[in-house]
Amino acid sequence: MRSLDACPAPALLLSFDFDGTLHDPAESPPVPSAFFETIRALRQTRNAVWGINTGRSMHQVIEGLVESSFPFIPDWVIAREREIFFPNSLGRFIPDQEWNANCEKEISRLFKQARTILAHVRHEIGEHTGAQWIEMAGEPAGIISRSEEEMEWIVAHITPLTMEIPALGWQRNSIYLRFGHRDFQKGSALTEVARLFDLDTARTFAMGDSHNDLEMLSTNHSGIAACPANAVPAVKHLITSRNGLITSKAVGNGVVEALTTLFP
Repeated sequence: MRSLDACPAPALLLSFDFDGTLHDPAESPPVPSAFFETIRALRQTRNAVWGINTGRSMHQVIEGLVESSFPFIPDWVIAREREIFFPNSLGRFIPDQEWNANCEKEISRLFKQARTILAHVRHEIGEHTGAQWIEMAGEPAGIISRSEEEMEWIVAHITPLTMEIPALGWQRNSIYLRFGHRDFQKGSALTEVARLFDLDTARTFAMGDSHNDLEMLSTNHSGIAACPANAVPAVKHLITSRNGLITSKAVGNGVVEALTTLFP
């Protein structure tokens, strides 16, 4: 897979969450062909550059592109809700060294500072829920709950416990929660990508369906925003509050609906 023809003067930045927004494994194909046709057209008519903004790792993003038979790759990827990658001339994704290194440095510093609080949070989760605590390379702390309702309880319970360290935040998608730095998430990473393309927030479009998309869907990071019909209530509420578009269709078909409605 290669990128689309280079866009010498980008005028519009398009950001899409992957799972639940652009990609639906229950559909065949998982991403509708109309999406790619629309992206090609917007490249020609709007000088649009586009990317995936996801909680997946970069390796998992590549797997998703291959499994879904993408005819071309994104102009950029934000992986693990914070890491920025751009494809080189051979279609290989290369990390943005400055942003990613600073991100990891600040997160490492934060987790050292928050060690005691996170240990307390882990104890509370173990005592009062059946959720699973996750620790692995690159992911110092995370939670997988048994249900959406259990995760709601967890979020409500850990919020006051973590207030002592303002920089400590988390990204949540359904029953999954990843602790991290509040300054490094889908929204701040999107604004950095826009800066690198010499674009401002007014010319940035974002579309997502879950809690971890809230930052990039805020007016701080996107001038235009939408969500598919299957979005969680919190996302729909945000989109409504900023006069964005809630599509009548779900997942990838909703993405196509949003693009053809907002950028005719």
